[in-house]
Amino acid sequence: MTKTAAAKQLTMGIDIGGTKIAGGLLTAGGRLAESLVVPTLADRGSQASLGQVFHLIERLIRKAGGKDRIRGIGMCAPGPLNPRTGVVLSPPNLPGWRDVPLGRMVLERFAVPALVENDANAAGLAEVLIGAAAAYRDIFYVTVSTGIGTGIIIDKKIYHGKNGVAGEGGHVVINYHAPYVCGCGTHGCIESLASGPSIARRARVLLEQEHGTPSLLRTLAQDDPGAITPKMIADAARRKDPIAKKVLDDTGFYLGVWLGGIVSLLDPEAIVIGGGVSQIGRSLFNRIRETIPRFTINRDFVASLPILPAKLRNNVGVFGAASLFLPLAE
Repeated sequence: MTKTAAAKQLTMGIDIGGTKIAGGLLTAGGRLAESLVVPTLADRGSQASLGQVFHLIERLIRKAGGKDRIRGIGMCAPGPLNPRTGVVLSPPNLPGWRDVPLGRMVLERFAVPALVENDANAAGLAEVLIGAAAAYRDIFYVTVSTGIGTGIIIDKKIYHGKNGVAGEGGHVVINYHAPYVCGCGTHGCIESLASGPSIARRARVLLEQEHGTPSLLRTLAQDDPGAITPKMIADAARRKDPIAKKVLDDTGFYLGVWLGGIVSLLDPEAIVIGGGVSQIGRSLFNRIRETIPRFTINRDFVASLPILPAKLRNNVGVFGAASLFLPLAE
């Protein structure tokens, strides 16, 4: 290792979200050495939110002791974006961000190598490099929260596809007869059935259909169905509430049907599941595990397939973005 390379022992990760931008510095071994958070200011337009990104990078460069100590600046954001060109195309929660050449802008401003990646892809890479799947090379990563994001990692590298937009597994249809339309415009994709908001919506529908059935959910939501959250559903299910248990059982079934197809397609070494919904715990994972074999041609191998809860829960976006420049990713 050259003296110059030895000096560049830190990688920077910037996680750009609709409400906050998180940043951090990772050591070559994947330890988070510094972290900072600033508001996105998305409602003030693209110039304001871009200014927050630059401001955060400047602060982290100072904490690193200068840009000469930084191997690269990795950035992740919700799609659509082009990881090859570093252009953010038009993310719904970043108003005014249309065809923003973020990678080039950061490179020119700070003279440090810069990469831009879809947030779920980056999180999947981090899980296989330094997280729950560090013992594997080929994984399928899922984050189940406000939406369902996925990443395909092959030989410890992100699979991007021809146009750089591969891995949008949350928009794979499992029930085209479903009445629910996803934000992508498709009926019955897994995101419209098993994301956090979709789980809450199904609970509200079931409460209305079974209005005579007592449910702790009504108490937790103070008789306001619109206030129901996945956490309330999980809490009620742990207390044996029948409606909450059915909602979570159906959620695990939908995810299992979907992942059965993914196993048939990819035959991954492991599946890693993250996001807020994944923290519901053992009951959800058990339902997924028992469902997958019924919906894959590869059922002879599913019994030994690891289905792992994500390890990098806090600052996963920062870990993911910085992982784009970790030595292990090269």
